[in-house]
Amino acid sequence: MKPFPEARILEVDLTTGTIATTVLPSEVYRLYPGGSALATYLIARRMKPRADALGPDNLLVFAVSPLTGLAAPGLSRLVVAAKSPLTGTIGDSQGGGFFPAYLRANGWDAVVFRGRAERPVYLFIDGDKAELRPAGHLWGKVTGEVDDLVRGEIGHPVEVAQIGPAGERLVRFACVLSHSTRANGRNGMGAVMGSKNLKAVVVRKVTAREAADPERLKGLTANVRRRLADNAGMEALGRDGTDGELVGHHQAGFLPTRNFSSGWFPEGAERITGAAMTATILKGRETCFGCPIRCKRVVEVPGLVDPRYGGPEYETAASFGSYCGVADLATIARANQLCNMYGLDTISCGGTVAFAMEAYEKGILTRRDTGGIELRFGDGEAVLKLIEMIARREGLGDLLAEGSLRAGKKLGRGAEEGSVTVKGQELPAHMPQYKPSVGLIYAVNPFGADHQSSEHDPVLTMPPDSRERVRLSRIGSWRGYADSFALDEEKVRFAHDTQCFYSMLDTLCLCQFVWGPAWQLYGPDDVVELCQAGLGWETSLVELMRAGERRINLMRAFNAREGFTREDDKLPARIFAGLPEGPAKGARIDREQFDRALDLYYGIAGWDRKTGNPTPEKLKALSLGWMSDGRDATGG
Repeated sequence: MKPFPEARILEVDLTTGTIATTVLPSEVYRLYPGGSALATYLIARRMKPRADALGPDNLLVFAVSPLTGLAAPGLSRLVVAAKSPLTGTIGDSQGGGFFPAYLRANGWDAVVFRGRAERPVYLFIDGDKAELRPAGHLWGKVTGEVDDLVRGEIGHPVEVAQIGPAGERLVRFACVLSHSTRANGRNGMGAVMGSKNLKAVVVRKVTAREAADPERLKGLTANVRRRLADNAGMEALGRDGTDGELVGHHQAGFLPTRNFSSGWFPEGAERITGAAMTATILKGRETCFGCPIRCKRVVEVPGLVDPRYGGPEYETAASFGSYCGVADLATIARANQLCNMYGLDTISCGGTVAFAMEAYEKGILTRRDTGGIELRFGDGEAVLKLIEMIARREGLGDLLAEGSLRAGKKLGRGAEEGSVTVKGQELPAHMPQYKPSVGLIYAVNPFGADHQSSEHDPVLTMPPDSRERVRLSRIGSWRGYADSFALDEEKVRFAHDTQCFYSMLDTLCLCQFVWGPAWQLYGPDDVVELCQAGLGWETSLVELMRAGERRINLMRAFNAREGFTREDDKLPARIFAGLPEGPAKGARIDREQFDRALDLYYGIAGWDRKTGNPTPEKLKALSLGWMSDGRDATGG
């Protein structure tokens, strides 16, 4: 058995321009084995409480895991973390592509940025060498231009993770992009980079790393083609992308429409599905490092949509489609391109545009506020204009660049009711009325609404002998349901336990479409095998689940330090009102049932029911006692 590795961390002080290396001991790294857990640990240990998210005291961390870049599918994921300027919580954002594999191949587990550069810079990493270079000539340029300029001036194959003009202008939901298509989208990490005058991080392409036991790892990956052929969901994901889900949600009556005021989009749903994209504007399929699924869309509309900016996923098709009442796939693809050019999270951007459309139709916003734009649901041209205004902070776009919650509070007159957010972050396109345990996780999730933080309710409607349920049984036992709508104690336990598993995936930087507890290409036992073959880490599901639980509790403890309590664990009011139309007419979450579910969740998690925060005893049980009493992180 090989010892668990140490973590090599590149320390970049942007204020002084100095760069250094530190090493995290293996006994600490094993508690926070990469990705989100490692990044949160570094931030929580080093950053003073109540720091301004857009000030120089905020720490920005790029982190991967010891598994990143090995020769297996789904092992090229990057976490970008900082205090979020959108939510004020810990900010966590996941992204894929090729950049993560090459960051790890260059020998780094994390890069920590502190301070603020006097002028725009980018960081170039070439093995053990790292230097800050001037980026004034890149400032103001969109992502595709920056990719071309950086590759030209370095003269070697590189990968670039960067912000666009939206991050430079501190749009609170600006994102970080690599390859101009792979987004670390949520929580406004692009704005944090912009606040630091950091335009990009560039890594040289070098030879990928080898596994601790290459033959054993090869045994795990040798049957990928058979796994794909045997898994209809994976085959559909490759063929139609994540947008293949859209038509099913619509047919059930749970496709968020017109800013979540409805779940029914009969005038346009069939025209914006993954199948429609495949049949019309799809030009090709791309993948991430070492992955055979090829779920990334590449679309082209001559004169309107450039294939270099990829294509819309399900969340993007919904947020700029049904959220806004837009039924034109070419317009949605153009909206996706603008977000990738300027560096905007498509979920928050689409949700904020939909919020503005509702405010306009209610008379809270007028043509005077919009600069003459008739900001009505269904107007695709208005959507495209507003995206550019937000990215540039022009006119109404300056207000909307703050996110829908801040914009609603500033507008007043009931506008805040149209902000469909949790902790200030706009909801993804999975309706809690259909997936109530996901809605519960939206509420308790440390960084606001996130659809990839737990398994979704419908899996429990599958037969007990299905592959999905058999895999799930490896991490817990829950009864089946005739439908997905219950929110009882069993469902709450399901939500908590699968949340711990998904938290572990985000710690190990594993793609949730490849590695997971149920429907994915590989299941829980395979994750253990991956750790053993890839690292020589003789771990177990118990240890891995505990690592996921530790991450969640560390994040909640960070938020408690920033002033967050149970009062912040709430869903938007319209989730508790019955849907007005469609197959799911009348569907809602019962508010009293939701409050009981919160109590049940806190009890299962070992958190204080009054505050919603981890107790000192719980923190100590997870080796997080230092968060409450200041002792060394390796202590109890």
